Amino acid sequence: MKKFIPQSIKNIYHLAQAVVANVRYGFPARKIKVIGVTGTNGKTTTCQMITKILEESGKKVALVSTINFKLGGLEWVNATKFTTVSAFATQKFIASAVREKCKYLVLETSSHSLDQSRVWGVKYDVAVITNVTREHLDYHETMEEYQKAKAKLFKNVKTAIVNLDMNSPENFLSCGAENIFGYTTQNKKENLKIKNIKAKNIKLGIDGSEFEIDRHKFKLNLPGLFNVENALAATCVGISEKIDLPIIKKALEKITKVSGRMDEVENKLGLKIIIDYALTPDSMEKLGALISGQKTKKQRLIWVFGSCGERDRGKRPIMGEIVSRYADYVIVTNEDPYGEDSMQIINEVANGVKNKKEDENFWKIFDRREAITKALKLAKSGDIILVTGKGAEETMAIGDKRIPWSDREVIESILK
Repeated sequence: MKKFIPQSIKNIYHLAQAVVANVRYGFPARKIKVIGVTGTNGKTTTCQMITKILEESGKKVALVSTINFKLGGLEWVNATKFTTVSAFATQKFIASAVREKCKYLVLETSSHSLDQSRVWGVKYDVAVITNVTREHLDYHETMEEYQKAKAKLFKNVKTAIVNLDMNSPENFLSCGAENIFGYTTQNKKENLKIKNIKAKNIKLGIDGSEFEIDRHKFKLNLPGLFNVENALAATCVGISEKIDLPIIKKALEKITKVSGRMDEVENKLGLKIIIDYALTPDSMEKLGALISGQKTKKQRLIWVFGSCGERDRGKRPIMGEIVSRYADYVIVTNEDPYGEDSMQIINEVANGVKNKKEDENFWKIFDRREAITKALKLAKSGDIILVTGKGAEETMAIGDKRIPWSDREVIESILK
């Protein structure tokens, strides 16, 4: 029945819940500085970086992200499968952060939660946008509506931080904030109306990246231009909070990995096994370009992936085409089907696969464990195995059930 209830009616319910939750917990967001991060890709990594920078400067920080919660010295997994949890859970967490005397809350904020008013009552001081690319069109229907939902985060904030390299950054730069930062990895002419933060002398590798900001040399343990962008967003937050670049640099260099994001699984077979959350055409394009650009001619890329059920169906063949362009071996498998037929999803993804022959360098394998096993059996020393779509998640959504699942644990158990 819930599928037949108009979203506008559901949103009234969510707003009411948010109002009651704020009253119940005494509008706790008014007593803490809230930094909101939104965007299609890079939100979670950016949140981790911002948190690390604030902590390095001596601040006590609370964090809510897709992968984890953090409250001062305590940290635990976000097992809800929601980027932004319910209004009651959010307000309860913020109240706990205030009680623990945290000065900052870093809140990863989804377009759904903004559109549904689940974060009503949260007074954001700083808003960050990483990018807006194709995703959630099953819900927002158009990219314009998707971007409008993201823009709600920027209403009445004091500081706005915008990726100048994204499509239509002006939609966020015109928010009217007191302080506006724009960050870029490109050689663009500076916007004199805002504070410009530019990465120069960028060097990219499969194990990390280097760049300079105002002659300060930064070294990241995280690969890819997209992680340089994430680091720039976090740097802007640090600068806006009067944190010096040497402290920001030191904090970023301490991050060795982000769980489920370009997360490597150690092994004794000479393989490079990487787990990543990439589940949008844009993130998969960037990931494929990064790895194919760094691998040698002898290395082969074996890519295991699927697509989520009850989400934007239009992106499925696009994802299949992207993977088939970069990977030597393509394995399409099951991934959070929810209420949809798993094989139908797999077939829709597979329809986009080009220049591959089934059962030779392309397989459709329903069972995700079998798919990963197939990849490991195909691989020879030096090869790269990429398993995407779930990242650090610990459950798989099948119908209304949440089945325990971890790509990392499955890979490690097969390796044993």
